[in-house]
Amino acid sequence: MKTRYLLLALVTVLAVVSSGRWLANAVAADTSAQSVSGVVKFEGTAPKPTQINMSTDPNCKSSSPATTEDVVVGANDSLEGVVVYVADGLGDRTFQPPAQPAVLEQKGCQYRPHVVALQANQKLNVVNSDATTHNIHPSPANNRESNTIQPPGVPLELSFAREEIAIPVKCNVHPWMRGYIAVFKHPYFAVTGKDGSFELKDLPPGSYTITAWHGKLGTQSQKVTVSAGQSQKLEFAFK
Repeated sequence: MKTRYLLLALVTVLAVVSSGRWLANAVAADTSAQSVSGVVKFEGTAPKPTQINMSTDPNCKSSSPATTEDVVVGANDSLEGVVVYVADGLGDRTFQPPAQPAVLEQKGCQYRPHVVALQANQKLNVVNSDATTHNIHPSPANNRESNTIQPPGVPLELSFAREEIAIPVKCNVHPWMRGYIAVFKHPYFAVTGKDGSFELKDLPPGSYTITAWHGKLGTQSQKVTVSAGQSQKLEFAFK
């Protein structure tokens, strides 16, 4: 009799443990990260960058000849400076802006990076690392315009309340200085670097429209569906 009770107890314990493991695995599957990643490329003959003449300001110094960054093509036809983001599929979800500010640096009398992306109401720290005065002049269509003088070493903070892809920014002191500021209402965006790669991490499971935007080459969109724990790969090609 005692042996039978012990066997029943052992079976019960094993069932509970097995159930617990199944539940833990199910929870892990539900909370595992989804992502969409890939690469953006340029098809055809890449345009040659134009050298910038900075002789009007002797304080504008660069370790190498400065060139325009309208279209930057790297190794394996990778395309730099493309904003890739979720354009549709998040529904009415809302997201708090990160506490960490984005940074736009002026160095060598050029914007670094040429394209900066951030969330609405996230702080943008504008840094003047040059030995000359700059002028920060974003020209938004859906946000408040500003036009601010920034002497060397003086901190400047900007923010944008509404989504806008993308805001042209220029320096009225140095007319060759031009870039873009992309503002999103969610955190699912990326700007391609020299290798043309991007990754949109921690997406909720669902179906999305993913858009790639370039300041000179326009936009492209693809639809994708991600399930729990799944990663998807995309490739965009601009001409």
